[in-house]
Amino acid sequence: MKREYRTYEFELRKTGDDQDSKPKIVGYSAVFDQLSSDLGGFREKIQKGAFAKSISEDDIRALFNHDSNYVLGRNKNGTLTLEEDDHGLRVEIEPPDTQFANDLVKQIERGDIDQMSFGFVTRSDKWEEEEGKIPIRTLLDVELWDVSPVTYPAFAQTNVGVRSAEDIYKEYCNSQQPEPPKRKIIDTLKLKQKLIEK
Repeated sequence: MKREYRTYEFELRKTGDDQDSKPKIVGYSAVFDQLSSDLGGFREKIQKGAFAKSISEDDIRALFNHDSNYVLGRNKNGTLTLEEDDHGLRVEIEPPDTQFANDLVKQIERGDIDQMSFGFVTRSDKWEEEEGKIPIRTLLDVELWDVSPVTYPAFAQTNVGVRSAEDIYKEYCNSQQPEPPKRKIIDTLKLKQKLIEK
């Protein structure tokens, strides 16, 4: 399974405004039970609990623009905190005291960057179809790879190695097709022998 990305236009803010405190980047990387726009033949929503297993088991990074050269935090060392609440996947990042991270905090303060995204691999999902309506995919359990403040929304079809929404929908449609009838395998040697005997 290839990685997928989703971007949400939800609050991303900097905390720790007094001079003595270190800034944190706080926001939601995903929200629950809200339908996406048309992703290319289907709409999508995330069920509460979809991240629970991954949060407790996986080594997850906070990156900038999903770029592994720009690491902002990691849950393994406590600089990235992830939790599910009633709203969605809440993210709290303690960015490093580096030039790129300090610049990013300033860009967030200015409002230049106000979106967050997450990279994932689907472990379990379900599809609902009603005649005449666009299919709905619900993410039930995902392996979370990273959360990331982003400059632009991640359009899957423009990212190398990322599954596009169109591919996901095609895969689902193909899985719903009945298996083609199996062709009879004819033993040509026996057929020839019967023709000779006649």
